[in-house]
Amino acid sequence: MMARSQPNRRTSHSGDWAFVLTVGAALLSTFLASADELGWPRMAALTAMGVVYTIIGYAGFGYAHPRAGMVRVLYVAVQLPLAMAMIYVGQAGGFLILLILPLVSHGQTLFPGRGAAVVAVLIVLASALTVRLLGASWESVATTSLTVAAGVVFVYAFTQTALREREARAEVERLAADLRAANDQLREYATQVEELAITQERNRVAREIHDSLGHYLTVVNVQLEAAQAVMGADPERARAALSKAQSLAQEGLKDIRRSVAALRAAPTEDRPLPEAVRLLVDECRAAGIVAQLTLTGAPRVLPPQTELTLYRVAQEALTNVRKHAHASRADITLDYGANGTVRLFAQDNGVGSSASEGGFGLLGLHERVQLLGGQVRVITASGEGFKLEVEVPG
Repeated sequence: MMARSQPNRRTSHSGDWAFVLTVGAALLSTFLASADELGWPRMAALTAMGVVYTIIGYAGFGYAHPRAGMVRVLYVAVQLPLAMAMIYVGQAGGFLILLILPLVSHGQTLFPGRGAAVVAVLIVLASALTVRLLGASWESVATTSLTVAAGVVFVYAFTQTALREREARAEVERLAADLRAANDQLREYATQVEELAITQERNRVAREIHDSLGHYLTVVNVQLEAAQAVMGADPERARAALSKAQSLAQEGLKDIRRSVAALRAAPTEDRPLPEAVRLLVDECRAAGIVAQLTLTGAPRVLPPQTELTLYRVAQEALTNVRKHAHASRADITLDYGANGTVRLFAQDNGVGSSASEGGFGLLGLHERVQLLGGQVRVITASGEGFKLEVEVPG
């Protein structure tokens, strides 16, 4: 069973003042109705006991409520006999029966569940015993007990409703606090996702610039160097190299425009992947390097991102052949496997490298392939060429 929520300060003060007013009303009505029968000694005694009863009910209940165990039991053990003593001294006159009603509410607050029912039964029995001690007949005792029981039931039901409303309000406040915390956490996650998306997009654009613009500038530079080398001896060949450089520059500009327009340059959108890779091999061959493309398996349509990634792998490999490898031969193999994967092998006979980590271009390829759930393998050593193997789902 869920524990009763502690009353807030405002609710607690309202209940305390209700207790004070109830005791005051019971005593005042008794004095006005039975002053002659009671006499000043009894009225003074009732006043003194009423002050003690009120102080304990006001301060003692506030002390006992946050605590458990014997402190709560002690509160009821003191207040109930004190209330009965006041009823006895006042000869059960006036409205002294009102004195016991606040104890019903306090009992429900201090002893949730069956404990509150036990306190209510004790109040009814104590009231009956007190009336009997005053010399009332058993018929009067029964009548008084029924009257007290009716009042107890009414206060019990009213207090139960108030406690449930308090618990519901506390639950609503707790849920509202949880919702605020969840919203704060959601905003924090949204900020993190946005920052991650920005970082990933920056990395992607950086890869595109390197793979696309870097490739075309490298090839154009190779053609310009070739034209410069043969300008005097073979003008016709120089013009061909310049024409090739100009054509590549125009194609690079188109590629850059596509990247800027869609932030996603896709050379494979308007041609099949094997044809796009073959054009890269032809560019490498035009630069004076023996280059060959080998296709294995039956070519099939792949997701656009997969085709773009494989294209960039071939592009990066052939660009490195021209820029760094000092190779005379490069081989590209595109293997459409029957097991739902596609592999691309790029190999040259260049100088190789003692480090297989590579530069930014190879790092970008790793990122691209990992986003597709694929694998990258680099095999190289000084003087033994460079071999790149990529496998992706497809």
